Amino acid sequence: MEILKQFKALSDPTRLRLLFILEHFELNVNEIVSVVNMVQSGVSRHLKILLDAGLLVSRKDGSFIYYTTNKTGYTRELVVLACKQLENEPGLQEDIARTQQCIILRKNRSRGFFRTAAPRWDRLKKKVLGNFNPNPLLECYLQDASTIADLGCGTGEMLAGLLGRGGKTLIGVDASPEMLEQARLRLPEGQNLELRIGELEHLPMREQEVDAALMSMVLYHVSEPEKAIREVYRVLNPGGLFLLVDFLKHDQEQIKDIIGGVWLGFTQQQISGWLDRTGFNLKHTEFYPVEKTLTLTFYLAQK
Repeated sequence: MEILKQFKALSDPTRLRLLFILEHFELNVNEIVSVVNMVQSGVSRHLKILLDAGLLVSRKDGSFIYYTTNKTGYTRELVVLACKQLENEPGLQEDIARTQQCIILRKNRSRGFFRTAAPRWDRLKKKVLGNFNPNPLLECYLQDASTIADLGCGTGEMLAGLLGRGGKTLIGVDASPEMLEQARLRLPEGQNLELRIGELEHLPMREQEVDAALMSMVLYHVSEPEKAIREVYRVLNPGGLFLLVDFLKHDQEQIKDIIGGVWLGFTQQQISGWLDRTGFNLKHTEFYPVEKTLTLTFYLAQK
């Protein structure tokens, strides 16, 4: 009986500890080992038991396998109930604090990439996009929006195109000071344009501040994509549009040497699942092949 397998999986304190951590974060084995201070073989054994019970799911990204709790299906209520009972355990809160340090290390690697790549970013993008330019695709959906946020605005290429349309208030957000400096060099100063520094998982924006938000070739740099999508939902007005362009999942780790990134793209199921759990209504999806046998996927969603 499946329920017996699940309760048996939850009967071990170490497995409960892992479940609680992976309810809050998606981690690979090396990161989990550093958090719980156990040998890798022991961690892997416990992960397999939780996987076999359907309480965890895994995904392969390059040479790493990442684990998180199962967010769908009939086991979801059991996972939520178990984690709720563990919230006040002091040792587990220490685990969460150590896990946050792992996430900070990921973000620091991304920031380090952009410190050197920012002046060359437009040229680097062209190596993987070739002659394909996603900006006109996005602009055609923004005609009726009066306040627009470009999240992960980079060097300001998209914002420069939107400035020409007039009558719109534009907000650019990026976590990299070096990328924002390139954007300031490109964009004229004006009352209808504001550049803000901040992480996509914690946007420096008010609730319901914009009519439309876009992320173009950004999400694969974000350590916790679902948190970033929840932030987009927060800052959008009711009925607002979310335009997302990112790479379809691939296995070419060498691409990170060109354009960096934490993820090797995303499956449709990953993106649509995050959008659905956040509350978005996915309206439209399109695919565009680019260089290096990569594919860009465009998602149009509405709050």
